[in-house]
Amino acid sequence: MNKSYTGSLRARRTLIYICFGILTLLSLLPFAIMLADSTRSVVQLNTGVSLLPGSSLGHNIKVLLSYDFNLGHGMFNSAFIAVVSTVLSVYCSALAAYALVAYDFKAKRLVYAFVIALIMIPGQVSMVGFYQFMIQLNLLDNYIPLILPGMCAPASIFFLVEYMGTVYNKDYADSARLDGASELKIFHSVMLPMMKPGLATMAIFGFVFSWNNFLMPLMLISDKTLYTLPMMVQTMTALGAGGHTVEWGAVYSGLSITIAPIIIVYLILSRFIVGGGTAGGVKG
Repeated sequence: MNKSYTGSLRARRTLIYICFGILTLLSLLPFAIMLADSTRSVVQLNTGVSLLPGSSLGHNIKVLLSYDFNLGHGMFNSAFIAVVSTVLSVYCSALAAYALVAYDFKAKRLVYAFVIALIMIPGQVSMVGFYQFMIQLNLLDNYIPLILPGMCAPASIFFLVEYMGTVYNKDYADSARLDGASELKIFHSVMLPMMKPGLATMAIFGFVFSWNNFLMPLMLISDKTLYTLPMMVQTMTALGAGGHTVEWGAVYSGLSITIAPIIIVYLILSRFIVGGGTAGGVKG
């Protein structure tokens, strides 16, 4: 009986691993195609999809650097917006989540319901009104409209409220209060370390969203010196509308560069998710 059960368990695990392996390959396939296309010439790209790398990587990078923009400056602009907005979003969302979980006050459920309702509203609905509001505030060609809205991230607040509800222990906060700690001290020294896995998860999502954000910067920014990296890559494809030949190999090289910081941020923050999950399992 035990041998039969062990064999069945191994078969199930093998099947799960095979399914996960297939899903992983399917997820990585578009990135592999993009990296391969970044090394191919226009003629090779017109022959069809291939995973075999070409020999035009140097030419594509040379073409990429010859466009009328500074690629390094664009990466700095994107990194500045993404890092600042992510830090503000994660911190303010954690602060709001702590208030909604740790304190009892009137209209608490109403406030939480309002946060959930905001998640249901598509961003496109308020886009035109937001643009007109920024015109009235004279904030066009400015990074403030791209950074400050991150301080109010309903999806992050909702996720962190649900996550904190599983790790919050009132006894820790009460013990800190008996030791004379202020509420902010309790939040920074006690609660934030407990929320590391959730914070890391939201930081990854926030950074990816901000880094890939294209439509809002396109609406608000017209100064080329303030262009983000996705905007610069888009200007390369826009040349085709003017009758010029689009060097798609250079475009794919630019896209490959844009995803590199996302992968780096994920590798840095993922260890907090894994470590926090392991610590939680040990404590439990």
